[in-house]
Amino acid sequence: MEKRIYNFSAGPAILPEEVLLEAQKDLFALPGVGMSILEISHRSKTYDAIHAEAKEGLKKLLDIPDDYQILFLQGGASLQFSMVPLNLMPPKNKADYISTGSWSKKAIKEAKRVGTVNVAATTEEGEGDKKFFKRIPKQSELKLDADAAYVHFTSNNTIFGTQFHTEPEVGNVPLICDASSDILHKKIDVRKYGMIYAGAQKNMGPAGITLVIIRKDLLERSQDSLHTMLNYKTHAENDSLYNTPTTFAIYIIMLVTRWLLKNGGLNKMYEINKHKADLLYKCIDESNGFYKGHAEKDSRSLMNITFNLATPELEKKLIDEATKAGFNGLKGHRSVGGLRASIYNAFPTKGVEDLVAFMKDFQRKNG
Repeated sequence: MEKRIYNFSAGPAILPEEVLLEAQKDLFALPGVGMSILEISHRSKTYDAIHAEAKEGLKKLLDIPDDYQILFLQGGASLQFSMVPLNLMPPKNKADYISTGSWSKKAIKEAKRVGTVNVAATTEEGEGDKKFFKRIPKQSELKLDADAAYVHFTSNNTIFGTQFHTEPEVGNVPLICDASSDILHKKIDVRKYGMIYAGAQKNMGPAGITLVIIRKDLLERSQDSLHTMLNYKTHAENDSLYNTPTTFAIYIIMLVTRWLLKNGGLNKMYEINKHKADLLYKCIDESNGFYKGHAEKDSRSLMNITFNLATPELEKKLIDEATKAGFNGLKGHRSVGGLRASIYNAFPTKGVEDLVAFMKDFQRKNG
């Protein structure tokens, strides 16, 4: 196919066309190297430069202070559900978790294998297989333990379309964030966090690599008794090169950071992301109930817009017609149903405008 369709997939997700084209151009042989990025040694000077630029790009975009370490790890964010408590829960062996969706529940499950978990707040509703989330808890709802080893939260919930728009206030306890689905969508104050981790495949790069940004003093909690590859110290001391890293994925992250810096950085990206989400939410809100947003308005995600129609049959009809019209990946997660439009950094404004026009036309014909 010569023409790209609009990819609303929640992940692996859309990448900037400029990045894809540059990777394509140099895939056969990197300029001046004569080998593909897929072939070069992770111990070579060529790869050293790629690795360093990827880290420097992230550092510039997020203003990461020198007392934080940037790690490129494997196993996805799901491995971090275990690595976080294994490394950071001792010696207190207790931590606070905020439950706002499927991924935070999975993180809680793994943490309970290590120590005591206090669910500081949950916004889960429903019963049995009909449980769901539609909002972020208010600060006043958090029941935090001042003696907890850390507080863990998930910044954006892809399945339910909810998002924290400000960090929870946790006092002097280290704040740990799973930012897999909204990393780099806006500038954040890294100093508010003890650690941020994120799978790359939604907003930063391809599947197979996980970014960890950890405050260096927290590395002292990692015990030598931990398995080598599960110890943050191992990766920090070896600059994420203890074993062969995902070289191609880190190369793509490097290109994505270049693209973001060239296009105005994260403040500009946030402006664009907010505009895209506003277009789609306005269409939903002004449809006189034909489209119904899933998340409460003050908890709505800028990355994943979730909504329903009156019946599953009507939802299926829209998805089928949209797919034929070149809008791919709009089917909601199987646990929620409905529709979901994931509009990460790389998703073009024109694509959102075209979807809005399609949705309005569908409503005229079926309302």
